[in-house]
Amino acid sequence: MIVNTKEMLEKAKIGKYAVPHFNINNLEWTRYILEECQKKNTPVIIGVSEGAITYMGGYHTVVGIVRNLVTDLNITIPVAIHLDHGSSVESCRRCIDAGFTSVMIDASKYDLETNIQMVKEVVEYAHLRNVTVEAEIGHVGGAEDGIQSDIAYAKLEDAIKLVKETNIDSLAPAVGSAHGIYKGIPKINYELIETIQKETQLPLVLHGGSGIPDEIIKESIQRGINKLNINTDLQIVWSKAVRTFLQENDEVYDPRKVIKAGELNIKEIIDKKIALLGSENQA
Repeated sequence: MIVNTKEMLEKAKIGKYAVPHFNINNLEWTRYILEECQKKNTPVIIGVSEGAITYMGGYHTVVGIVRNLVTDLNITIPVAIHLDHGSSVESCRRCIDAGFTSVMIDASKYDLETNIQMVKEVVEYAHLRNVTVEAEIGHVGGAEDGIQSDIAYAKLEDAIKLVKETNIDSLAPAVGSAHGIYKGIPKINYELIETIQKETQLPLVLHGGSGIPDEIIKESIQRGINKLNINTDLQIVWSKAVRTFLQENDEVYDPRKVIKAGELNIKEIIDKKIALLGSENQA
């Protein structure tokens, strides 16, 4: 069933587990994620970047794919359709109007007051339409030698101010993770996670979840993380499987067979992440 993230993340906060957020890039990936999460009886957040929205054909196309697969595959677990790193108020509004049930407005590159103002605009528009909103404080950059290449850790006072003034539903504080492939061990600030969660009482989101050692993820969840964003891990295993398939089957030209070659690898990673996050049977 299609829902927003409010109930699933609140349940995760109380139960001290995390809901998986898997990014999609096409119909096939969407199907793999939904099927495996249904099998594991876990709630799931289908994340879609602005780039993926453009690649897949547009806002309404993305919503249509997810909603129709939920119907045709008889998916009964809670499923949220979420804009990942929305760069503008207008982009968030377009997603909401198309049927997204959750949006992230990422105005973290701006000064605090601008960030708050943009988030407030999105929240006011979204909450009237039963859509949940995630915001970022600090800045989660790219991975370089295991740390952010443009690191900007969240400040506690800024996190509190943003939450109080915007009425967001979840918060993604920059705590030491990064997008992309880590070349070393990321240094997650557990104390910062714990303090922000205690002071804001909101479900917290960890971006850049691919490549972080399991023990760090487990500890982050215990300190207050309730949503983990996963994208690169799926891309890596899918692409490796497809490369191997094409090398071993150089006469295959059916795109369905090529794309499907990565299915088992993606589902294996999904299973491992669900077990790690503790979200199995939490739907």
